[in-house]
Amino acid sequence: MKILITALLLIIGQIGISQTNFDKTKLDNFFNTLEQNNKFMGSVAVSKNGEIIYTKSIGFADVENNLKATEISKYRIGSISKSFTTVLVLKAVEEKKIDLNQTIDKWFPTITNAKQIIVKHLLSHRSGIHNFTDDKDYLTWNTQPKTEKEMIEVIAKSGSDFEPDSKAEYSNSNFVLLSYILEKTFAKSYSDLLQEFIVKPIGLTNTYVFGKINPSNNECKSYSFSGTWKLETETDYTISLGAGAISSTPSDLTKFADALFNGELLKTESLEIMKTIKDGYGIGLFQIPFYKSIGFGHTGGIDGFSSIFSYFSYDKISYALISNGTNINNNDISIAVLSAIYNKPYEIPLFTTYNLNSEDLNKYLGVYASPQIPLKITITKDGNSLTAQGTGQPAFILEATDKDKFKFDQAGAKFEFNPVEKTMILYQGGGQIKFTKE
Repeated sequence: MKILITALLLIIGQIGISQTNFDKTKLDNFFNTLEQNNKFMGSVAVSKNGEIIYTKSIGFADVENNLKATEISKYRIGSISKSFTTVLVLKAVEEKKIDLNQTIDKWFPTITNAKQIIVKHLLSHRSGIHNFTDDKDYLTWNTQPKTEKEMIEVIAKSGSDFEPDSKAEYSNSNFVLLSYILEKTFAKSYSDLLQEFIVKPIGLTNTYVFGKINPSNNECKSYSFSGTWKLETETDYTISLGAGAISSTPSDLTKFADALFNGELLKTESLEIMKTIKDGYGIGLFQIPFYKSIGFGHTGGIDGFSSIFSYFSYDKISYALISNGTNINNNDISIAVLSAIYNKPYEIPLFTTYNLNSEDLNKYLGVYASPQIPLKITITKDGNSLTAQGTGQPAFILEATDKDKFKFDQAGAKFEFNPVEKTMILYQGGGQIKFTKE
């Protein structure tokens, strides 16, 4: 179990009819509250029938230079890039340059099971190829450029996690390999293919393969929050390519969604392939429900950036969010925005703080274990802040909310300590787990 997991789905009750006459002032106040409490930096956009009906940008594109984000601030979109890559592959299939059922051994003979893995397995995360971003040493080399040869060596060395097509398991390796297949097939760079087949035909203005972040070009840096916004490192584009190397804006993402689902990029049968779900995975898409309406889209995360886009065909609503710093569960933001658009109830959050000094925290420190799960949580302190770290996971700052109570909004987690009994209860996702100090 990972207590840091962020929900993909926005499941609630029953759907209503979306309106364009929603309360924009309340939604603005919702975002202003997040900004005032250092909960979120980023931008959102919503379109209906292909027309933008709401945009909002808060926080800084560049904290160090006090540069505010605007509607044209560009963010790295992480794995939403996979939706773009999938469109490029299916365009090649439509032009009969690539066959979804051809094996990958002619391109990558050193990859384990290359003679059994087909192109469609890569697209649907059914190849079994190990996800290189899961490797323990990944964050020691991801900021440095690598050649195609070097990346294939990294992927080949990690081998296979399961037999091809026996199940689905997310792997960035699949889409890096798809990038190389596209480049070999067209004898053009992934960047050029993106521009030729998607960006220019549908008129995107702020979407491209990123290089080094350049704030003077309205490109956002990314941050994590630990008392203040801390600058994150930058993954080199050669590492992520079609798995996560695109920069864009929420407005461009809604335009991409509108074009994709209205038949401007692919034939109907190709779009249906993307939307076909097996073991929770489509082809470059996931289902993203809201009430009883089923949207299709993708989420993304790279460095300190996080993102989501979704298209709800019944109401012709496109929604996109991209963040360059979050100290809250972004799923809650998505629910609030869509609730506003659909005239469903939502609340402007109330953020309260409970001040503690370093000595106050000593009674909570230690390693906590539970018979319910194999995960242990180590509680330490950093100045006047409490820090938690699950087994094999990065540490994160807990925010005090009341006596013996703390929270970590980004994962929707709450922690309640009983120093006398030496216990801690974790509340997350509607459940609770009791831990005891070792």
